[in-house]
Amino acid sequence: MTDPVTFTLAIVGAGPRGVGVLERLSANAAELLGGGRLVVHLIDPFPAGPGRVWRYAQSPLLRMNSMPEDVTVFTDDSVRMAGPVRSGPSLIEWVRRVRSGESVHSVPADLRTELETLTSTDFPTRRLQSRYLEWFYREVLDGLPPGIEVVEHRATATGLDGGERESVRLSDGTVVAADAVVLTVGHLDALPDRAERELAEFAGRHGLAYYPAGYTADVDYSGVPAGESVLVRGFGLAFVDLMLLLTEGRGGRFSRRPGGGLRYHPSGAEPVLHVGSRRGVPYHAKTGYRLRGKPLQLPRFFDQYAITELTARPGPLDFHADVWPLIAKELAWAYYTELFTGHPDRVRADFAVFADAFAGLRWGTSEMDSLIAGAVPAEADRLDLAKLDRPFAGQRYACMEEFGKALREYVEDDLVRRGDGYYSADLGAFMALLSVIGQLPALLATGRLTAASQVSGLDGWFHGFFSFYASGPPPRRLEELLALADAGIVSFLGADVQLTADEEAAVFVATSGSHPDAVSARTLIEARLPEASVPRVSDPLLRNLRDTGALVEEQVPDSAGDPLPSGRIATTLDDFRVHTADGAAHPRRFALGPHTSARSAGAFTRPRTNALPFRQNDALAREILRMAREDH
Repeated sequence: MTDPVTFTLAIVGAGPRGVGVLERLSANAAELLGGGRLVVHLIDPFPAGPGRVWRYAQSPLLRMNSMPEDVTVFTDDSVRMAGPVRSGPSLIEWVRRVRSGESVHSVPADLRTELETLTSTDFPTRRLQSRYLEWFYREVLDGLPPGIEVVEHRATATGLDGGERESVRLSDGTVVAADAVVLTVGHLDALPDRAERELAEFAGRHGLAYYPAGYTADVDYSGVPAGESVLVRGFGLAFVDLMLLLTEGRGGRFSRRPGGGLRYHPSGAEPVLHVGSRRGVPYHAKTGYRLRGKPLQLPRFFDQYAITELTARPGPLDFHADVWPLIAKELAWAYYTELFTGHPDRVRADFAVFADAFAGLRWGTSEMDSLIAGAVPAEADRLDLAKLDRPFAGQRYACMEEFGKALREYVEDDLVRRGDGYYSADLGAFMALLSVIGQLPALLATGRLTAASQVSGLDGWFHGFFSFYASGPPPRRLEELLALADAGIVSFLGADVQLTADEEAAVFVATSGSHPDAVSARTLIEARLPEASVPRVSDPLLRNLRDTGALVEEQVPDSAGDPLPSGRIATTLDDFRVHTADGAAHPRRFALGPHTSARSAGAFTRPRTNALPFRQNDALAREILRMAREDH
């Protein structure tokens, strides 16, 4: 009997996405690997499973913005894929197994209290999620079939050379020879753009401090001086992390007020943070309730049929003119379904009658507005997507202090809406947004969107709106924001914030469209992740591939024939092969992740949502296993 021939795969990036691909390789091997042998090299300087973003070695103050009942790394029978389902526990189910002793896993002493008290609607620390992902990886290893072997490399991939086989060069001097390479590198780190370089150069000339966009947990903010004003651009999740690290992370503490809300007790080591952004407001808090009405029927108006009908029209499609009305109608359908069936005392029409009329009208028309106004008497109960997107648009206040009062009322109202089931229609819209995200790949695959619509409309505005509405922080973080504002540690710059470098005064200056006041400071922090940018990518392997033409930036074709760069790694949509400078798809190199042409969300997801990342992992694993069988 001859020994089985070995096919070698290198996976660069051993976080939850890379391990997710490994799990699918294991699950599909019985069908597709045959009698062959597969050796998988997992390459990552961070621990396999959690990877960089979810590594245990980060501040215990940093939390997930998802409840543990909404987090899983396992497929279920909702996932429409060719491979077999291998179910497993969600994060909260895993926690319960560990508590009961059913699942034996080492949990550090400093996580024991959280593990013992966590409920399904809490927001876990990222370090607890790290342990769940580590356990998942060990489960995958324990479940490998006899024909698959895994080799770990705790090193950085620095180069990749082709030839008869792929040669992956590592930072420790190792060279991994592989038959195929998968890049699961997550979000792309990027070097500063021109505007950021100019601000950095200005800071260097005048002895100031400038922190460009980056992962908050990876940036050293120890040099930010206590008591000094700091300008912060960005009001999303990166700001929330920054806020905690520079306050509670410096010895301050929060306590509960007897009448409600939090009080902050400063340590004296905090700076004063002046924060602003395009919207001028923080992301919406996550909801703390469940739907009360009838089960939502999603997708309803933005499904495969609607996409087919939409793309049957002649000519290119514009996102805002052609696609957004369908998406908005989907959000409104879910919102009003929950309002009518969960809170019938607040409407003036039978839901069946309303639904029938709603179905026949286009979103944004006067007829639709009249239907809603007649059926929903309270204006506060009507869904106003434009106001949701830009809550302070067109509003200007006498001074920064007056704007701060208005913003505080806005945040307080958001906390009420996201914490009281009276407003559960908001959760309906949230669920519809998740459904829309699952349908978008089918639209993108048609290639019918204009380049500007795909890059600016879909990748830019819509995904920004999704994050703002549906991917915000736990409610307590907004309570902490208000407490810090009360303590004079945080103030609010406003919407449409502008930052300039004042050469004469040698300071950074911030202004906004919300009031006439200006704030100056010697420190400026960009509280955001870098935008996807192949031209500015800082990862040594990706930079090497780009410079040699082995990897290129996605160019979205325009109807006029002028492609528009998206910043993403160019790949095929169906099998995730990396495009090269000559326009070809590389036969043995693949890339998967949010900053590739095959756009997707996070590597883990809510249970029973037919999650796109799981479908992509399965399709890629099956393609690699077919290669392994055909090669040998």
